[in-house]
Formats: sequence, C-alpha cells, structure tokens
Amino acid sequence: MGKVSVAEIKELMKSTGVGMMDCKKALEENDGDMDKAIEFLREKGLATQAKKSGRAAAEGVVAAVVKGETGVLLEVNTETDFAANTDDIRNFVANVANTIIEKNPADVEALKEMPISGGTGTVGEALTELAGMKIRENIVIRRFVRLEGKLASYIHNGGSIGVLVKMDTDLAADAVAPIGKDVAMQSAALNAPYLNREQVPAEVIEKEKEIMMAQMAEDPKMASKPEQVRAKIVEGKVGKFYTENCLLEQAFVKDDKLSVQGYVDAEAKKLGGSIKVTDVIRYERGEGIEKKEDNLADEVANMIKK
Repeated sequence: MGKVSVAEIKELMKSTGVGMMDCKKALEENDGDMDKAIEFLREKGLATQAKKSGRAAAEGVVAAVVKGETGVLLEVNTETDFAANTDDIRNFVANVANTIIEKNPADVEALKEMPISGGTGTVGEALTELAGMKIRENIVIRRFVRLEGKLASYIHNGGSIGVLVKMDTDLAADAVAPIGKDVAMQSAALNAPYLNREQVPAEVIEKEKEIMMAQMAEDPKMASKPEQVRAKIVEGKVGKFYTENCLLEQAFVKDDKLSVQGYVDAEAKKLGGSIKVTDVIRYERGEGIEKKEDNLADEVANMIKK
C-alpha cells in the first residue's frame, strides 16, 4: 500500500465525485494508479462513469461563428472573467474567428502568423498588444476547429460552452439550422462523450461489462444468480450505457419520448428530406485547465493528517 499525495486525492475526487477518504483508500489500494482507483471505486458502487475532462477552471470565451457553409469553434482564455467580458476581448475573439474562416490555418501557431481579419498586423501581434497594453493579463488562444458543410452552432451563457454541429443533408442550410441548433443545445446540456454507438471503442464496452459483473458480485441478491443470467442483465445495462453516453441515443431534452436521432429523423421527414448528424464538437471554457483550489487542498490535507 503506497502513500498518496493531496493532489492525487483531489484529482480523483474531481473525476468521480466520491468522498475524500474513499478516494484515499482507492489510491492506496492501487499504488496511486488513477485508472485502477477509478475502476476500484466503480466496482464498489461508489462512482459512476468517470468524467473525461477536468472541470472548467480558466476564464475566457468560447465563440462559434458560421458563415455560409464554413464554421469555427474557438476558445480564448483570460485570467479573469472581468477581462473576458470586455469589448476588447469580444472584438478580438470575433476577429480571430473570422480569420480562421477566411484563412483556414493549420493550427494555433500558424494562425498567429496570419493577418488578422478586421484589424492591422498579424493575429499574434494583436494578441501581444491586447495582453500587454490594454487588458494587462495573460491571454491565450487555446484551440479551434474549422468545419465545412451544413452547420449549426450554439453558445451557452455568453461563452461558457460552445457547440458546432455538422450535418449531411439534401435540405437547405437555413432549413436544417434550427434542427442542428437543438442537437447542439442537447450536447451543451448533457455532454455525451460519443456521437453514436459506433464511436464507442470495443475496449470501453468490455471494461464496462467487467465492471458491471464485478458490481453484481458485490450484491448478495445478484451474486446468487447463475452466470448466464447475470450476463444477460449486463447486456441490458450496456444498452443503458449507450443511451446515456451516445448523443444521438439520448432522450431528447425537449421531448423525452424521442431520442435525439428520432427527433432529427422526424424533423427531416416533415421537411421532405434526410438529415444525418456527422460531427458534433463541444468546447467548455477552461476544461482540463487546473486552477488553484486552496480550500479543498487544505481540507484534504487535514483529512490525511487525522
């Protein structure tokens, strides 16, 4: 049984939503291996599916811009929410998004070398001037994605979450945009890790089955059932896994009698065409970026000392 750090316990707590001492024990039992500790907690029935990314921590803006059949989803980070809500930052983000649409840069570094849309100099020069002379904070162009085709977008809460949806359809872009926006809003609200079951890796499903079997082994009522019965129950649970973790199989938030796919198909039929959602990109401001949480760290440290 190895000694574990406060940072490791805090990370496991954030990933699973499980209490301090249970996280501490899980890490100690598994020599600090985070993945094995998560599996340990799930097998004990203490944790559900682990979160895929860290909680939002950094400030900034997520922006989505669609012009014709080209769209961009962009995240720019600042140190404070005050800076993020200034006109200077909002205008900069809009200009950078337009630059991406117009110039199609390969990555952030290439983007910084390009002339900025609606301004003078390069994107990198505009960024330096904004950070050093106007905002006086560290400003980072963190990431972007550029898509072409029939697109729809949604921005939540002024830029805390942004979603870009691409559709393969024989219908006009303006006709399918409201449907795509509904799909984007669903993604923003429930954050499914996969678009459809075809995207779920086989090893993920096998691991889920192993965990489900282990959970039943811990349950006296289930442990007494024949293995083939438990295996059948697991297959049913896998179906539930798909409906919870695959966007198109989730219950549609505006009408839970339909799946998201069912909603899209019904709307396409009304319009006399077909719609296939082929890509959904979701950015949450600051996800995966750590920010100091001194109170939580102190609390964990005090628990360890006891």
